[in-house]
Amino acid sequence: MSESNPPPSLPQKIRDSILPSSLDPQTDRERKLMVLDNIILHLHPTTLPEKTLQFTMTWGLGGMAALLTMILVVTGVMLMFVYTPSPDRAYNDILTLQTQVWFGQLVRNIHHWSGNLMVVVVFLHMLRVFFTGAFHHPKQLNWLLGLTMLLLTLAANFTGYLLPWDQLAYWAITVGTGLIEYLPIFGKWIQTVILGGPEVGAATLLNFYSLHIAIIPLALLGIMSLHFFRVRKDGGVVVPRAAGAEVEKKLQHVTTIPHLVVRELVVAMVMMAALLLWSMFMDAPLESLANPDVSPNPAKAPWYFMGFQELLLHFHPLIAALLIPMTALTMLAILPYLDPDIDGAGVWFRSVKGRVMGLVAVIVALIITPSLVVADEYWLDFAGWLPSLPMFISNGLVPLAIVLLGLIAFYDGMKKLFKATYCETTQATFILLLISFLTLMVIGIWFRGEGMALIWPW
Repeated sequence: MSESNPPPSLPQKIRDSILPSSLDPQTDRERKLMVLDNIILHLHPTTLPEKTLQFTMTWGLGGMAALLTMILVVTGVMLMFVYTPSPDRAYNDILTLQTQVWFGQLVRNIHHWSGNLMVVVVFLHMLRVFFTGAFHHPKQLNWLLGLTMLLLTLAANFTGYLLPWDQLAYWAITVGTGLIEYLPIFGKWIQTVILGGPEVGAATLLNFYSLHIAIIPLALLGIMSLHFFRVRKDGGVVVPRAAGAEVEKKLQHVTTIPHLVVRELVVAMVMMAALLLWSMFMDAPLESLANPDVSPNPAKAPWYFMGFQELLLHFHPLIAALLIPMTALTMLAILPYLDPDIDGAGVWFRSVKGRVMGLVAVIVALIITPSLVVADEYWLDFAGWLPSLPMFISNGLVPLAIVLLGLIAFYDGMKKLFKATYCETTQATFILLLISFLTLMVIGIWFRGEGMALIWPW
């Protein structure tokens, strides 16, 4: 008698112990749902405060970044099947992908635009954490992990930029890696190691390919997993202290399934639909085959580094390529230890006054930054006015000192004008610097023409 078909007369307990569970559709479905629930609840708490379900609390940016990472991994693996990291074949492989592989152009478009969108989403996620003060104890480590993921995201995009091996990619990487040369002592050595030689070539392409498909993704996925673990361990989304106390008092908690999961699913579907539609109508750029002997005019870095390239036009390279970026990164890293306003955590821009001060900072930045760029283009000439001083001083420390004096004056003026707290004033100063840098990026992308001279883009 077959074990898979016992007689009906056997007791039900014996039948259950003999029959494979997969023969019971209801049991199998329930087990699958249980596995899915366990996966979801491994990433999320069982219940959470209802207030944290408001979309404006997080804008779904963390989930978007995670989804984009999965899309990039899937589309990247698909692209690997038709790509060879060699200057002799890379460009032709891209042409073959776009013209002879079914949906090859669409897959490349999705991968390209997902990578660009990933930079924007991760950056906005960092700003959301900053502007809601969600980096205080015990979230200091997660803030540092977030900064690391932002740097890895930039590195992933930068290494992937070269892979099509066209003119745009070749010269953008040439300019981008050229910034490393300005680093003191080890700059030239680091540049040579990254490029695999004195200039962009076959070794560079292989190095970038290896970093892009293996080292950076593995590091990003590992840190992202730790980041999600810390989010849950540290208590989830930060809510205003008063609101949080009220929620806890009234026990206004809801279950993660379905309340949070349904919202995450809706955001994911909307983002994927928008990304798919954009990729259907907007092709990833591809210019002619890379030619090391013909440099485009102007040769520009990738868009997310254009702010630093613009800074090189106004400051000594050591100031623009090392001092300013390292100072900004260091200040962001130690921010959780400098900001004492724990009571303002969870409140956008800390207070109503903080929002007004932020708006003032935006207006000031949008006026002052273009004005200084135009003045430096047509009038300011510190090197000519101070010919006896080294360039590092006349075109580096002198203009930097003027900018720092302006920042101090702005900080002091805002603090006195609004009778603001330390945190509100620091936030306003950060917004001033942020908008100024974004303005420099816009100028570099659209308002620089031949010879990097200022032009009108229309």
